Amino acid sequence: MNIEQPLTDKEFDELDQFLLSDRCAEDGMTMDSLHGYLTALAIGPQEVLMQEWLPRVWGAEGKPPQFKSEKEAARITSLIARYMNEVMMTFEVAPKDFEPLYCEFEYEGKQLIDGEAWAWGFLEGVDLRADAWEPIWDSNLEPLMRSIYLLGAEEIEEEEMPLVDDPVKRNKLAIEVEAAIPAIHKFWQPHRKSAVTTVERKEAKIGRNDDCPCGSGKKYKKCCGSDAA
Repeated sequence: MNIEQPLTDKEFDELDQFLLSDRCAEDGMTMDSLHGYLTALAIGPQEVLMQEWLPRVWGAEGKPPQFKSEKEAARITSLIARYMNEVMMTFEVAPKDFEPLYCEFEYEGKQLIDGEAWAWGFLEGVDLRADAWEPIWDSNLEPLMRSIYLLGAEEIEEEEMPLVDDPVKRNKLAIEVEAAIPAIHKFWQPHRKSAVTTVERKEAKIGRNDDCPCGSGKKYKKCCGSDAA
């Protein structure tokens, strides 16, 4: 199956049920936290390879689930990879149409959204490249990042608690986070670095007929360069 294809509803449910199953660690990611996590990886300052980010999906210890077979492991990994690709394609094609995967619930007769798990997942993605993310915290987008922090951080300061102490306030923060994502994406887009870096040669290459840099007075090919021949 082509990895470019977005998940069908059936595949989404398949992955959702697997992540919620007893075979995954209790602190492993669910579909909403995974979506937040992949979003941070997709729009952040540096590309992170799947071999590095996948273990955190399974929980703090990074141990893979109890797959029934290698075929199942490949299947689940493929679904997660396609889920990531789906997120990345949205930002490439229509970033303003991006929507976080929030849960909805009823509170005092109103439909509210719960963005805590999504925001927690996003911060997990930030944490993989925390140093690289630092500039945005010192930029004019700091208030937008703060909304994600307030909603998703495992611990916040005591004086910040009144900002998140009821579902209506958290609903408001979730709406702010959704509005913030395109701006965060735009902030990093010109600076995003590939996971594969090119090593630059800082010294000019020594020609075989050049004088050997060791000071022997001999040609490089007759001296230190003879071992490289």
